[in-house]
Parts: sequence; structure tokens; C-alpha cells
Amino acid sequence: GYTFRPRGARTKWGTCCVGFIPAVSNQSATAMRRMMRKWHLHLKSDKSLEDLSREYNPTLRGWVNYYSRHHKSQLHPVFQHFNQTLTRWVVRKYKKRFKRNHKKAKHWLGNIANQRPELFAHWMIRIRPTACTTIRAV
Repeated sequence: GYTFRPRGARTKWGTCCVGFIPAVSNQSATAMRRMMRKWHLHLKSDKSLEDLSREYNPTLRGWVNYYSRHHKSQLHPVFQHFNQTLTRWVVRKYKKRFKRNHKKAKHWLGNIANQRPELFAHWMIRIRPTACTTIRAV
């Protein structure tokens, strides 16, 4: 599940160096995204965000616990993919509110992530949808 390659590191004295550090492999990241696609999350608009959290959080927490021990920044693309899937779910669930506006949906989801980071495991390690402060009213 890990790939060892040269990455930037810091010594115990704080100086920068290059270390041979493990991180999630490209194959593992692809497998995680593939599993997320198999969940068909965007089709579950009958469920609430809490229901989705209860259903998928054990798997997400397992991935976070296993792969974030070393170089957790390599998990960002995987969990940003999950955040995009959640945004797609929001647009589909609240059709009248967001009218296919993914930017507004991402902002709404980002506000929820900032208020309740305990909902999803990757939100706890600060991989959240961005809630920018400037949303233009349409």
C-alpha cells in the first residue's frame, strides 16, 4: 500500500533534507477512488448527510488511520475526490436550492465541514471542501 521514494523532510534540528519516506502508492489511491465510485453516492439522495457518514465513515477512518501515518498530504487527491462526490450528492439532493450550481453546493458543504468536522474522518484531518467567503448571488 505504500511507495517509498525521495521526499522533502526535516531533521530533528529543523533543517530541510531529502528522505526516503513512504506514502500511499498510486495503485492504492486508484483503488480507493475506484471503491468510492462503486458506492454510487450521488444516487443516494434519499439519505441524509448523517446517514452517509454512518455508512462510509468506518471505511474512510480505516484509510485515514492506515495511510496517514506517513506523509498524509498524499491522501489529499483521494479525499478531494470524495468531497467532489459529496458535492455532487448535495446538488442532486437539494435540486431547488442549488440548481446544478456546484460552487454553491461546495460552499454549503464546506460550511458544514467547518461546523461539524467529526462527521467524516477525512474532515478531522482538515481535508475539507473549501467554503470561500465570496459567493456571488445569482
